[in-house]
Amino acid sequence: MSQAETCSTASFKGFTGSKGYTTMKTPSLNKGLGFTGAEREALGLKGLLPPATLTLEDQVELTMQEFRRKSTALDKYVFLQSLQDVNSTLYYAVLSRHTYECMPLVYTPVVGEACQKFSQIYRHTPQGLYLSIEDRGKLRSILDNWPVEDIRAIVFTDGERILGLGDQGIDGMGIPVGKLALYTACAGVDPSHCLPVALDVGTNNQAKLDDPFYIGLKRNRMSGADYDAFVAEFIEAAVDKYGESVMLQFEDFGNSNAFRLLHHWQEKVCCFNDDIQGTAAVALAGILGSTALTGTAVGDHRFLFLGAGEAGAGIAELIAYAIHVETGKSVEECRKQIFMLDSRGLVCKSRLHELQHHKLKFAHDAEHVPDLLSAVKTLKPTALIGVSTLPKSFNQAVIEEMSANNERPVIFALSNPTSKAECTPEEAYKWSNGAAVFASGSPFEPVLFNGKTYVPGQGNNAYIFPGVGLAAVACGATRITDLDMYIAAKALAATVPKDRLDAACVYPHLRDIRDVSLKVAVAIVANKYATGQASVMPKPADLEGHIRSVMYEPSY
Repeated sequence: MSQAETCSTASFKGFTGSKGYTTMKTPSLNKGLGFTGAEREALGLKGLLPPATLTLEDQVELTMQEFRRKSTALDKYVFLQSLQDVNSTLYYAVLSRHTYECMPLVYTPVVGEACQKFSQIYRHTPQGLYLSIEDRGKLRSILDNWPVEDIRAIVFTDGERILGLGDQGIDGMGIPVGKLALYTACAGVDPSHCLPVALDVGTNNQAKLDDPFYIGLKRNRMSGADYDAFVAEFIEAAVDKYGESVMLQFEDFGNSNAFRLLHHWQEKVCCFNDDIQGTAAVALAGILGSTALTGTAVGDHRFLFLGAGEAGAGIAELIAYAIHVETGKSVEECRKQIFMLDSRGLVCKSRLHELQHHKLKFAHDAEHVPDLLSAVKTLKPTALIGVSTLPKSFNQAVIEEMSANNERPVIFALSNPTSKAECTPEEAYKWSNGAAVFASGSPFEPVLFNGKTYVPGQGNNAYIFPGVGLAAVACGATRITDLDMYIAAKALAATVPKDRLDAACVYPHLRDIRDVSLKVAVAIVANKYATGQASVMPKPADLEGHIRSVMYEPSY
């Protein structure tokens, strides 16, 4: 007997591999009590199940009852992930029918805590591929170990910058798993076509290295040429196996690598970085949507960013591109309307010698000021965007100054998770006397102020990346460009209904996310065919009908 056969039978001596048992142990095939009587006869399930049958909708309702009985957010996260391991159709049905309630559990903010504790809650059913630097030279063959051949969307991370929580190493796998779950729940991307990947290049998180139960490599992070070669080997292996239209989403790479890798690969393969481009598109959509409340077009704003990392620079660059498209001015001229503040104060020309590469384009000929309040007083921005992960940095003095300068100040506190937000919506509305047009990165409850209910918009990337993924899959996109992201932002801004705007909200309701994703996808797919970057031929006569036809709907 081979070693593999010995391992497979060691725990179940005499195991016969019954068809019914195997079916129930395969998450994509298992229906639990959803199997009909005829299916139970045909598949050898008799005796393996109680006699009762339940519809998928019954199972969803029963699952949600149990879900709501869980006492902590992390317990709910583990419950949902365990459900995915047992019955994936039911899992996606739960997410699709209860997206608004479940999204914070599979994505921000709870996924942050899940990543911090991923090694402790790790389950043994594979949810994706773990590729380590010890596998160099073998990545293409390792991809063959994944049981599905037709992969069209990959989300991959090296775990260096998980949300606002820093280096989580291989424990960052919770992010690709959660992101791809939302590709399916929010946009109907077939989960069998999705692959989460963690690239384990080590970690500089000493707590992880000291943890005896940490599941990743116990070594410091690789960097430099060896790191680049490892990432390149993975990307090239993925394209070789799955084709040039496989969509690769960079996720939570550190600042030193995120921009560099995106710029290197975005003209070579179908890829995007959600932290840079997805965040930028959803923020731009909020700005475009705010025009209905402020009367100020994107080209007439003066922007100030607190935070000049990958998210801030990505948003700033896409805003400059949007101003360029809408006004005809050069992108270089448009950047002059955008200012950035980092940990050392205003990014300006007097600091050129010390600035990271991605900040240089926004280093203007302005007097250096050391802090946010001084910058607001000096620059008098119309829109303040927080991507700093510095809680309470939008304090009362800052918001009152913004309100003194603007009838309707735009205040976006976009840092995740909730604990890292620059201010709460209640603070923004109170200190602006209800004038602020507020949005956040993580969810907040509505606020009652002076007899009016304000709904804080959540600038959630889930408004963008699932639609981008759906578009790429539907048309076989070969590239994803800045123009696509601008088009996605415009499509999203156009979906905000009047009742949301009346409540000072610049985003649609997350309950409408699948319709929103469809509209985003239709707009992008139209652009892909117009620019010759679609590989599904011939071009469908009815783009929306074609996209609807490829959307996955959980059913038995």
